[in-house]
Amino acid sequence: MRKKALAILTAATLMLAGGCGSDKDSTTSGTAPEATTAATEAVTEEDTDTEEIVDTEEDTAEQTTEGTKNVKSLRMSMNRSGGKMNISRAEDKSTPMGEDGTWTIFVYLCGTDLESSGQGSATSDLNQMMSAQGSDNVRFVMQTGGTNQWINDYFSSEESERWVVQNGNMEKVDSVELANMGNAESLTDFLNWGISNYPASKMGLVFWDHGGGSISGACVDELNEGDTLTLPEINSALAQVYENMTDKFEFIGFDCCLMGTAETANILATYARYFYGSQETEPGSGWDYTTYGTYIAENPDANGGDLGKVIADSFYDECASGGQENGATLTILDLEKMDNFTIAFNDYAQNLYNAAQGDLSNIVRAINSADNFGGNNESEGYTNMVDIGGIVNGCSSYADGSEVLSALNDCVVYNKNGSDHANASGLSIYYPLKSEGSKELKTFAGICISPYYLSLVDMVSKGYSEDGYNNDSLFSEDGEWSVDDCEGAVSDEYFDYADEEKNGESTLITFASEPSVDENGSFGFSLDENGLNYAASVYATIYMKLDEEQYVALGETNDLNIDWESGTFADNFDGYWMSLSDGTLLTTHIVDVTDEYTVYTSPVMLNGNRTNLRIRQYSDSSTIVEGAWDGIGSNGMAAREIKKLSAGDRITPIYFMADGTEHTEDEYEWKDGDTLAYALMTAGDYLYTFNIKDAYGDMYTSGTVTFNIDEEGNVSFVEQ
Repeated sequence: MRKKALAILTAATLMLAGGCGSDKDSTTSGTAPEATTAATEAVTEEDTDTEEIVDTEEDTAEQTTEGTKNVKSLRMSMNRSGGKMNISRAEDKSTPMGEDGTWTIFVYLCGTDLESSGQGSATSDLNQMMSAQGSDNVRFVMQTGGTNQWINDYFSSEESERWVVQNGNMEKVDSVELANMGNAESLTDFLNWGISNYPASKMGLVFWDHGGGSISGACVDELNEGDTLTLPEINSALAQVYENMTDKFEFIGFDCCLMGTAETANILATYARYFYGSQETEPGSGWDYTTYGTYIAENPDANGGDLGKVIADSFYDECASGGQENGATLTILDLEKMDNFTIAFNDYAQNLYNAAQGDLSNIVRAINSADNFGGNNESEGYTNMVDIGGIVNGCSSYADGSEVLSALNDCVVYNKNGSDHANASGLSIYYPLKSEGSKELKTFAGICISPYYLSLVDMVSKGYSEDGYNNDSLFSEDGEWSVDDCEGAVSDEYFDYADEEKNGESTLITFASEPSVDENGSFGFSLDENGLNYAASVYATIYMKLDEEQYVALGETNDLNIDWESGTFADNFDGYWMSLSDGTLLTTHIVDVTDEYTVYTSPVMLNGNRTNLRIRQYSDSSTIVEGAWDGIGSNGMAAREIKKLSAGDRITPIYFMADGTEHTEDEYEWKDGDTLAYALMTAGDYLYTFNIKDAYGDMYTSGTVTFNIDEEGNVSFVEQ
């Protein structure tokens, strides 16, 4: 009965991921790579009863957000008997809208603070467009907006302007009332105007601004309370524009952070042949418009895949010129192969979900160890964007991922990765490393590419309830599922559980031996079979003494002896910590750990503004400060620039008290030649505690013990 209920739920979820199918559509179903039969033909007679197939347009029509209009473009459905997915999209179009060899690149130029802060990143890219080799057949057509101030003498912040850049010249050709760049109607109006006035044989679309990944979308308008274009809004706008086109866009790309995601690519596959997106954050410099504009001028017959390689390589070179190539990523995706990947991923997710019923904690640990993007820590915030290839490879013991990896590799035309993400697969997917609440999960439910994967996300998000821990959290009490209840995915109220704070006292973490200090002065514990079945991660927190009664958290340490096979864990703390040159200890959170280095982040005030120092420590303990990064904003957008420190910068370390309040130390002035020290902590008493997170995201925190560092640097624990 539970599997039956899941199938009914998942069919509803899939169908509503991106709107409804049109009367004229192309359909992919099952696992055959080239299948194009209609969705209804894949349903056998015994599958046709209304409980077996969820396929209603009324539910889809209700799932629109403010500022969007529902135009039939994409239907994803699944029959209950086999769990196979059917994907049908709006009519595939291939009649060029302009003369052979012509290109129009539409740029949705949302300036925000990347421009108004004085950085002038949009103006810089505008100058690059004008520096590209001239051609009568190549033009950039842009709409401006979204910023308080432009750092040039051309653009006005009082209206939305439309400009054409061609042959090294720029011309204002239109203006409209100042539009909210985070509104779907603004994008629709611009593109309908653009394809009508500047059609071409090949047309590209670039979203230019901040990005936050699948949940937050891109293009934040600082004139309209930080409103952003979400994926449903982008889908709505493009669906309306596509009705007026006879051809697909040759490419759609995001010169934004974190938008190289499966959820984004799935939506864009209806409207474009190729997709360009970065899994990681992008520096403010972004793409190199001179290089790729010149390439099109010299190679007008190139396709979107060829152009994408040029954009990826020149983007990497641009990152390298600013010393930020290590974190660079850019993926070029063949969207015509996206449906085959999505079907394969759903098959894989079904097996992973089933495996999670009996081995959830190991699966969660494997996903947590996959490459992720955009911070994902308490200091910088969470994007919850995780590498798909990392998930599949990490979970290979629980579900065979060979077919989905093959399908993903077939999609990826090219990806250019820096050393920090050398093995990134090309696409990210949402996974709640830390769920930010019901709104986030509701958003994901509407854009997810697999209902089985949504079921896994729901399982790890829900955790404890009055009914206890329940892996079947998507099912109603009677084991049945009603489409009316979920309005096509899940009901508006369903994810409300995510707004309730977890109690921080997980009852799933149980011990064979409780955390204690042994006769050798080591602090450790052993999990029993039940605790080991549910534990997902273990780390420790160090506290610094302010006075006789107050301590502040210095942050996390992974200096532990960990044995997941036996379930035994013990401290391995050596008394060394990150500090400023004057010995002031910093709060640190772990961002990434590899065999070669560990990346930390530290919350500070820099010249009076809150930010985070990004610190890289190599295996030989040498340390560099990469710069200051503002992290993820309240609207989910990622800061683009990691700002280098300069002599005279004022740094004030931030610490956190046990009650959540903040404490700051004296200001420190950065000097030429300064670096951070990984040095022995000052002699004295400190506190240490274990933090054990269960598979559902709840935490068990051990009691604290005092450890002492003596003048010789010896560390000794004393149980209290």
